[in-house]
Amino acid sequence: MSTAAEHPLLRALVERIAADSPMQGRSLPTAVAALQSVEANELEHYLAFGAGVGWGTERMAQAYVTIANDTLREQIYFQRNGRYRHDRFESVAKHVYFDDDYMARYMYGLALTLFLWPNHLQIFRHFQRSLAGAKGGSYLEIGPGHGAFFRQAILHGGFTNCIGVDISPTSLDMTRRVLESLGAPSSVSWKLIEADLLAATDLGGSYDAIVMGEVLEHVEQPGRFLERIRDLAMPGALLYVTTAVNAPAIDHIYLFRTVQEVEDLACAAGLVLRDTFATPYVGCTMDETVQRRLPINVALVLTR
Repeated sequence: MSTAAEHPLLRALVERIAADSPMQGRSLPTAVAALQSVEANELEHYLAFGAGVGWGTERMAQAYVTIANDTLREQIYFQRNGRYRHDRFESVAKHVYFDDDYMARYMYGLALTLFLWPNHLQIFRHFQRSLAGAKGGSYLEIGPGHGAFFRQAILHGGFTNCIGVDISPTSLDMTRRVLESLGAPSSVSWKLIEADLLAATDLGGSYDAIVMGEVLEHVEQPGRFLERIRDLAMPGALLYVTTAVNAPAIDHIYLFRTVQEVEDLACAAGLVLRDTFATPYVGCTMDETVQRRLPINVALVLTR
């Protein structure tokens, strides 16, 4: 376990968030204390990277508060209306994915939640455990976002070739900077492609592992994305897909109401389900989470 005192940049971030938004800062000491040393070190390195590219403590705190407040606002809307605010990609694309300023705050804030939100951290840990089942070879990630999963795959997956594809140039630039700053072994070649997965024609052949993290809830036809990764996968490939159930956010447009819906969609796409990992809402049991329609984070381990 770790304490914020052992990591000066992390300590400064927690203090700044608490000062800017006492409500959002209230849970952070407990979250930081729950980090394993390697995780606290990784976050400290990430904060150092951010500072090196102009995202110091103040801007990082603002990014975290932005994503936390935006998510809270959407949760309130969902509880009142029983649906997400938007259900079309075009309703959110201009103001999120193609707004460089907002997308940068969104990505940096989301990266922080990977360590500071217990449910996100549990999924990240599960992903790292699942990498142990990778057999090397070629790796494809759809929506690398802040770059944390992509970097873990490069460092620990035993792959020789890694490709990331994303529609957001801001996201890809952030992933590129993370890899260039924090390092990647020279034995692994990697490339980032700006494209829509369904329209991309330059992704090459079949892949030994494909990761699609937090994408399905952002698209209008998630089944087509699952079919696309099926077609890109080698027989027996490791496929790792995460999404969220009853989890409103500013850019979530496809509403999964149960974990079973996610599993059924994957199976309908011709994928074989190996394992499901789901996290209840923080402080609640899974039964309470389901009954109150609170967010559930879901990871599926699949194969072709």
